[in-house]
Amino acid sequence: MSGLILRKSGRMRALGLCLGASSVSAVDLIMDLSDSHGGKIEPNSKNSRIAKYAIYPHEGNPKKTLLSALNDFKLDSLDRIAVTGRRFRKFVNLSSISEPESVEYAYRFVKPSDVSCPVLVSAGGETFMIYILDRFGKICNVLTGNKCASGTGEFFLQQLRRMDVSMEEAARWAAAEEPYHVSGRCSVFCKSDCTHATNKGIPRSKVTAGLCKMMSDKILSLLKKETKQNVMITGGTARNKMMIEYLGREISDLIVPDEAPYFEALGAALWALNHETAPFPGISNLLKEN
Repeated sequence: MSGLILRKSGRMRALGLCLGASSVSAVDLIMDLSDSHGGKIEPNSKNSRIAKYAIYPHEGNPKKTLLSALNDFKLDSLDRIAVTGRRFRKFVNLSSISEPESVEYAYRFVKPSDVSCPVLVSAGGETFMIYILDRFGKICNVLTGNKCASGTGEFFLQQLRRMDVSMEEAARWAAAEEPYHVSGRCSVFCKSDCTHATNKGIPRSKVTAGLCKMMSDKILSLLKKETKQNVMITGGTARNKMMIEYLGREISDLIVPDEAPYFEALGAALWALNHETAPFPGISNLLKEN
């Protein structure tokens, strides 16, 4: 790990990118170096701030979305840039880290100073993952559910579109609404349950509540052997207020950071501030030829 040296500008700027299963997220992070006295300094919530963040659904075309997203940021003002995510990160000519490593960096940055979370839930568009953390905030185990799409963030959005329900409308419906039971065992069965319910005239609010309850139950199933206190949840699905309310009924002191939707991108930016990164190759050379 390389330390940061005080620059004339008195600050360091890094862009973190996460190339996720359903979206590209980006975080422009600025760190103040005025207290470094020419030596090493670690980015933290006191000396660093998020100048800008953005989330871009890519609808199956991360390449086009990434190129478009970069147009929204002043690349010539960046000192460093890093990327995280799944497979697609290996096809760009940028310094990259794994998602678990980005999670560790972001966790240490956003966690309350007086709290240690034993578990971090990553609830994304494609998978739900449970990271077991030690007292130093390091990942010591990873738990995943089955590969079925039902209960994931992208599946939830698909069902809302099929019912002609917007995210804003769904957010207004309280979890106090009696949930209509839908299957979480299989995405095909779940979709059929939703279709059958709406055809019968079941209110869309109840079907949506049922979907959120099913998603909450999936997460709780993964947590059945873990401590259900001070659990942190991240990922785009953390914006689902109804699901979060169901989870909060079972998890004491559930922590939902403001940075949850772009958590891994934040971690990539923090990593970049701690490491020398490859220079930005330019838009025309960003993607590897093969």
